Amino acid sequence: MRIKQIRAVELNIPRTPPKSKSRRPNWNTHARRALPINKYPEFPRLHGQMPGANTSAEVWVQAVAEDGTWGLGQCSFGEPTAALIDYHFGPLLEGRDCMALEYLNDLMWRSTQRFGAGGLATVAQSGIDLALWDLKGKLLGQPVYSLIGGPCRDKALVYCTSDDLDWSKELGFLCFKVSNPAHYDEGIAGIDLVEEHIAKARDEVGASAELMYNPVMSFNVEFAIRLAERLRPYGLRWLEEPLIPTDLEGHIELRKAINWVPLATGEDHHGRWTFRQLVEHRAVDVLQPDMKWCGGFSEALKIYTIGEAAGIVTIPHAAVASPWGQHFAISMPESPMAEFWMGSDPGIPLEEVWPIPGLAVPKHGYVTPTDAPGWGMEIEEEWIAPWDHSKAIRERGLG
Repeated sequence: MRIKQIRAVELNIPRTPPKSKSRRPNWNTHARRALPINKYPEFPRLHGQMPGANTSAEVWVQAVAEDGTWGLGQCSFGEPTAALIDYHFGPLLEGRDCMALEYLNDLMWRSTQRFGAGGLATVAQSGIDLALWDLKGKLLGQPVYSLIGGPCRDKALVYCTSDDLDWSKELGFLCFKVSNPAHYDEGIAGIDLVEEHIAKARDEVGASAELMYNPVMSFNVEFAIRLAERLRPYGLRWLEEPLIPTDLEGHIELRKAINWVPLATGEDHHGRWTFRQLVEHRAVDVLQPDMKWCGGFSEALKIYTIGEAAGIVTIPHAAVASPWGQHFAISMPESPMAEFWMGSDPGIPLEEVWPIPGLAVPKHGYVTPTDAPGWGMEIEEEWIAPWDHSKAIRERGLG
């Protein structure tokens, strides 16, 4: 079966307003956050408002076979990514065997070497790969998890990323991750601020719950070591992504300097090669590829194998709010839990704000994906529209 078309699209999924009443605005509306650019105080600290931080411009990808069957995948970062899909990768792949995923991914990777295989090129490849897996599953009448060997567990343990810990607990989550309010430029004041934040979180979830903490690339090695020492008493399950992904030497140094808390990273690492370097140097304890950014489902499986061979677990970034993350979590023996990033208001049940029709909702801290073909999303064809490449120009007032 040949590929007829690969294109960037938008989904216009009908939304019903929640029936339940919000108790308060969710943590993303007010929690003080930090990313690398917050070294400079001119930039805001709220979620999605820092340059380079806004992943809300999601790009869907539709892969259509010659018989009309289609699959969907997703990636991020809006128009630049959509342009790569429509003007570079689409023409490269159309007319080729839609079942030959290894070949298609290798073509995409090799075609980007001159202008850079990481960054946005890998993000665009991710969306295409996810769409091709969905298409393959539909053509074969099988859920994707069956295509990669089948489930290894009945349900996947889910941890919730949210500073609304009271609501996370009420929803039945058993494991928790909280945000980071400080940048390394804030020095001792930042360390004090983080300790206060983590101390409150530990008091809220209790001594026996897994608690993780995510600086999102906002530290340097010196600050991370000082902070890790301060946080020893709180028994963190891991310290996540303290350094920028390109600082391999820093990751190596940090791993040697602290041995009382595991290090996790990977959501902003692109491609298996970057993960191989981390594993070779034993610079990480938990691998966290994002399947919308790292190269796709195919690449995440390769990253998992690299980690598995070294005795290192893989827990993909923000996986449970996507079908690909749920399929991965149910299938991979060395993936002991999965992340759900919560952006909705306390008081509103998840079912009322769930992003993708057909996607399983976590219950009592666990999730089991649907057994429908492909990813199991229940998307109507009339909800799919071509990506509007002129929209970005209009929004910037350039056209």
